[in-house]
Amino acid sequence: MIERELTVSNRLGLHARATAKLVQVLSGFRSSATLTAKGREVNAKSIMGVMLLAAGQGTSVKLRVDGEDETSAVDAVIALFDRRFDEDS
Repeated sequence: MIERELTVSNRLGLHARATAKLVQVLSGFRSSATLTAKGREVNAKSIMGVMLLAAGQGTSVKLRVDGEDETSAVDAVIALFDRRFDEDS
């Protein structure tokens, strides 16, 4: 199991489009993934779950990934966060 603290840095936060990108990235991996923010833990592969976090810009989230391809999954999510979900130029 791998855990990482990430900060939502894109201007609009984890809105529908950013959440869809996150879920799409994680759907390619077999590992389970959860996101925790504001005291709530959700399945990071669920669009509705991630949307429930209402994580705006600056929100700290904890990513936890567990499974056979966990390292690759974490690396892919970190890259997505680092790119600000390809939204901010």
